[in-house]
Amino acid sequence: LSLQPNLEFARDMFLFSFYTRGMSFIDMAHLKKKDLQNGFLSYRRRKTGLQLVIRWEKCMQEIVDKRHTCDRNPYLLPILNFQNESRKQYKYAQSRINVHLKEIASMIGVFIPLSMYVARHSWASIAKSKNIPISVISEGMGHDSELTTQIYLASLDNTIVDNANAQILKCL
Repeated sequence: LSLQPNLEFARDMFLFSFYTRGMSFIDMAHLKKKDLQNGFLSYRRRKTGLQLVIRWEKCMQEIVDKRHTCDRNPYLLPILNFQNESRKQYKYAQSRINVHLKEIASMIGVFIPLSMYVARHSWASIAKSKNIPISVISEGMGHDSELTTQIYLASLDNTIVDNANAQILKCL
């Protein structure tokens, strides 16, 4: 994707979300350089207000290095313009990235509507498939209760069952 910078950027943001335990896009957009200290990324979820701390991994650093922002920009990732932090800017960036992710999916033959939210779902579903306790998944995702995580994972299970049903119905 190096010849298509918009697609490469979308892929990198998707991977960054996955690498950071399915971090939501709004939290990614508002990460500050000062949130990364001593090998840990520490931030407060915008939705729940919970403080999360993530051990910084090499794969995360590679994306940040590739997407380095100017020294005056306090943000870790080049999603928001530090001179204009409007909600409109964040929503536009998310929409643009999601369009590019759908294009990537089409290029590689993935027939699900790929979006930033899929990174979050993927992290949770893979964690569940590895028999990681719901309490750990809940904490990793920054949910304010395990009930939220159980509802979240139940919706993933329904999607799998719905997809299986669709495949079976195609055979009729």
